[in-house]
Amino acid sequence: MTSAAGRPLLFLDVDGPLIPFGSPAGPPWAADGGAWAPAGPGNPLLTRLDPAIGPRLLALGCRLVWATTWGEEANEVVAPRLGLPRLPVVAWPDAEADDGPRGLHWKTRPLVEWAGGRPFIWVDDEISGVDRQWVDAGHPAPSLLHRVDPAEGLGHADFRALAGWLDAVVRGRAGPGRSRT
Repeated sequence: MTSAAGRPLLFLDVDGPLIPFGSPAGPPWAADGGAWAPAGPGNPLLTRLDPAIGPRLLALGCRLVWATTWGEEANEVVAPRLGLPRLPVVAWPDAEADDGPRGLHWKTRPLVEWAGGRPFIWVDDEISGVDRQWVDAGHPAPSLLHRVDPAEGLGHADFRALAGWLDAVVRGRAGPGRSRT
């Protein structure tokens, strides 16, 4: 899977995975006096963005897509702080559909539709077993629904899980519904 069209998609949420809700003191890189400057006026939680995450996401080789209520603002505010280019943004439906099973996240259906049968990873802090079961039952390609601890944000163990799944998909070892974290 080397072409852009053939690469797995990586749907990325902002609040929780990229902006952790942990310590009010913020992460160590925000206070170490290094090259990272505070976000300035606006959302004070932006100082919790780890600038090292952008290169790590790009190194995965996926087609990155914003899957966040930040919408285009993720490209204007978050992407530059992480060193990411402008990314496609999932457009959410105006109203939440309530015709799925109880507990199905409101993002699940739009993400599966956006994937259009392609392999994908969804990184979010609100993924449940219901979402996994629904995707397993209806999505024909491999998918990884990876829940991130919102207190910690995307970390080393998460990147290991994502890279391991991608390796399995590229080598053809992951089938639909076989790889969930």
